[in-house]
Amino acid sequence: MATSREDRFAGKMPAYDMQELLSKLTGCEVAMVCVGGSRLRGKIANVSDGLVQLTDNEGETCYVAIEKIVAVWEKQDKSHHPGFVFKS
Repeated sequence: MATSREDRFAGKMPAYDMQELLSKLTGCEVAMVCVGGSRLRGKIANVSDGLVQLTDNEGETCYVAIEKIVAVWEKQDKSHHPGFVFKS
């Protein structure tokens, strides 16, 4: 039986656990959007206690509260950056 969008948002269906998803992506390069529009990318080094640890290409570490993450996706192409493409 298919569930409606209203059922999912009314709490009648459990939401997918973001911490579980991020744990499955440990070791992967990801990009994410957080509350307020902040965009981050890096390799997921660790996920625990409501925090995700990201490491960027320069070895810098960032800790993000999982509850503040709006969207996350696995980064496939290291040379691709979101935005406009300019042709000369």
